[in-house]
Amino acid sequence: MVVVQVALAGVNVFYKLAANDGMSLRVIVAYRFIFATAFMVPVALILERKSRPKLNLKILFQAFLCGLFGGSLSQNLYLESLVLTSATFASAMANLVPAITFVLSISIGLEKLGIRTRAGKAKVLGSLIGMGGAMILTFYRGVEINIWSTNINLIHSQGHVASLHADPGKRFLGALFALGSCFGYAIWLVIQAKMSEEYPCQFSSTALMCVMGAIQAVVFALCMEKDWSQWKLGWNIRLLTVAYSGIVASGLMVTLISWCVRTRGPLFASIFNPLMLVVVAILGSFILDEKLHLGSILGTTLIVCGLYAVLWGKGKEMKKITQLVPAKINGKSSESIEIVVTSLVDGDLTTTKKEEKIEETIKVITKGDYILAKEEINTVEVKGFD
Repeated sequence: MVVVQVALAGVNVFYKLAANDGMSLRVIVAYRFIFATAFMVPVALILERKSRPKLNLKILFQAFLCGLFGGSLSQNLYLESLVLTSATFASAMANLVPAITFVLSISIGLEKLGIRTRAGKAKVLGSLIGMGGAMILTFYRGVEINIWSTNINLIHSQGHVASLHADPGKRFLGALFALGSCFGYAIWLVIQAKMSEEYPCQFSSTALMCVMGAIQAVVFALCMEKDWSQWKLGWNIRLLTVAYSGIVASGLMVTLISWCVRTRGPLFASIFNPLMLVVVAILGSFILDEKLHLGSILGTTLIVCGLYAVLWGKGKEMKKITQLVPAKINGKSSESIEIVVTSLVDGDLTTTKKEEKIEETIKVITKGDYILAKEEINTVEVKGFD
């Protein structure tokens, strides 16, 4: 995951360099998903040729939404934010995604607030801290902090001297674009979770998302960009940017993230997200001549603290709610099981007390792994066994 975050940090730097070279932001996004599609489709066809379920209209529509919110829309908004502010600012705002995902999940009923529990309080507090950090990052600059200085400035060497940080209006607009990108990414996570239930093929679903994102990004770029010379790629920073972001970021790194999530869990993968912010801040100050200010450091610190508070609450919640019990029934690993949970509270088996003491969250998954989660379960009756 360290390699993943360093590689993703490189995308932000390349984006900034390509944009300052005069390349259209819409064309960058379009080419990114074209390269990602060219890489992911063959991988999916080869690795999941036997396990891939048949496509239907519902899956295609979900893939379209994933390509929109997790691909073309969020990337276009993110690039606009990066150009209007800085690579460090955009990377810091991206750490709001877990908090925004939590708020959206609460709003549409996919997750319970649980404000009376420590985990619920941690998630709510983390979300508020993250939002507060984003506001400080946007509206407060403070004194400039010089940690080190170098003579390397790739942006200035290309003749594009930008003074965007001095314009509060552009900074505020960049913050709005960054928040829009975070909301799009959060919506994608919710849709992707639904899609994975019916289409549990990570390479194929990623390839579908890249195809849909490429189509949408190309159509949008063709409608908005009238200069055909923008589509011309040469042996320069433009080709390097789109190839790196498409093949490395959307291809190899997505594969590594999927592998990490499958082996160590999503929380483990999320813990490393702030590392990208640190790497971007270092690279930005070294080669992009980005200045660090007190407001940026305070806001970023609050965002990262809020991120870890949300992750801690989610981790405690998952540990409390789920208990992995491997089991196999007559050698069959994908049968459904009906599980009835009862609780003995103070010697009386009453429905009212049971509802107060036990949250009805029972998940049944395949391949012989059944997740049953309650701390105060006294009796578990399993129906369906031979």
